[in-house]
Amino acid sequence: MIRYYKTVNENLERLDEFEASCWINLTEPTSNEIEDISKLLEIDTDIVAAALDNEESSRIEYDDNYTLILIDIPFDMSDSKSSNYMTVPIGIILAKDCIITICSKQTRIINDFIVGHVKDFYTYMKTRFILQILYRNATFYLLYLRRINNTTNLIEQEIHNSMKNKELLQLLQLEKSLVYFSTSLTANEATLDRLLKLNVIKHYAEDEDLLEDVIIENKQALQMSKMYGDILSRIMDAFSAIISNNQNNVMTYLTVVTIVMAVPTIISGLFGMNVGGIPFAHHPFGFLIVNVVTILICFLSTAYLIKKRLL
Repeated sequence: MIRYYKTVNENLERLDEFEASCWINLTEPTSNEIEDISKLLEIDTDIVAAALDNEESSRIEYDDNYTLILIDIPFDMSDSKSSNYMTVPIGIILAKDCIITICSKQTRIINDFIVGHVKDFYTYMKTRFILQILYRNATFYLLYLRRINNTTNLIEQEIHNSMKNKELLQLLQLEKSLVYFSTSLTANEATLDRLLKLNVIKHYAEDEDLLEDVIIENKQALQMSKMYGDILSRIMDAFSAIISNNQNNVMTYLTVVTIVMAVPTIISGLFGMNVGGIPFAHHPFGFLIVNVVTILICFLSTAYLIKKRLL
């Protein structure tokens, strides 16, 4: 899907076709759409389609006709049953007469620019637009990291009274999301450093603070993802041990109950033999005596096991 936008009289307006100083947004584009944009801007199709490959790493490429900035952005895949996050590449191409964004998925980062949630956004201020995307990206990383931390705390409360694997599987999914975040943020950090050193886009004095904020936010998100990853790994190890210990306790309890219940089984089996000389066979209170003796032995056996801390 191709959409053209341009700032007109301080407002973002959608265009029907390409104009100078416009923003071209490609979301889930088809091969024909990629071909059309490549011909329109005289840029190789591989450059335009680079962001559609989920295995592409964050990087910067530049030529006479374009500058490509490829970064990884967070993507929320959570549903009503579990929380799950991943990262997808987004391409920002700085051309001579326009700026292009390409992504394989609908993202909140780009949508915020379209609906007007980003202040001081103008399509003709290309450098600021790029920095605003990078800053928005770091902000969403921090937002999702806080959500992961809150979800982890909720699961931690639930798992205290649980012996099932459901909570551990949820923690495993969150740990996987943090690995994605940490890897992508590390690659993004290298890209930001190159963006700063190579001077591939024009730097304006009024945007210096924004560039510093982008770098700071990205580093903070990277530190948080690593910290939460370490915490989550330790929590999983701890609760795996707790669940294993709980299961051992249950097995010990069942074993003790089996031992205690074996006493009346043995006694009833002995007195149930059809042979002569069974004690209390002709005693009027024989059945009661046998039951009292059985209960007494069970009680003594239980007391012994408790004394040995087996129950």
